[in-house]
Amino acid sequence: MGFDPATLNYDARGLIPAIAQEAGTGEVLMMAWMNGEAVARTLETGRVTYWSRSRAAFWVKGESSGHVQDLVEMRVDCDRDCLLLLVRQTGPACHTNRQSCFYRAVRGCAEVEIMAPMTR
Repeated sequence: MGFDPATLNYDARGLIPAIAQEAGTGEVLMMAWMNGEAVARTLETGRVTYWSRSRAAFWVKGESSGHVQDLVEMRVDCDRDCLLLLVRQTGPACHTNRQSCFYRAVRGCAEVEIMAPMTR
């Protein structure tokens, strides 16, 4: 029996949050949105495909930048309303050229940059 993306709990817009985590290190890389078709495409191709809310279009991670995410495993949380994607990331995950989108920390009352952009 195969996995059916329709069994997930999507929000009113038909979207589900997906957290990408580097499979080898456990580092959280980014969060983006998927719809049922993006989930299905990701499982079929092994390349992580998101739904871009701003462009209202599918977004295969790394399609234009070369910074692809290859799916290692997809996990579903207990409420079936969030996905964890274990991936092999090529290059930076963030559009700011950082390894992770979570490059700022709130320490005390200050926001601090904790990760510099990657150099080529």
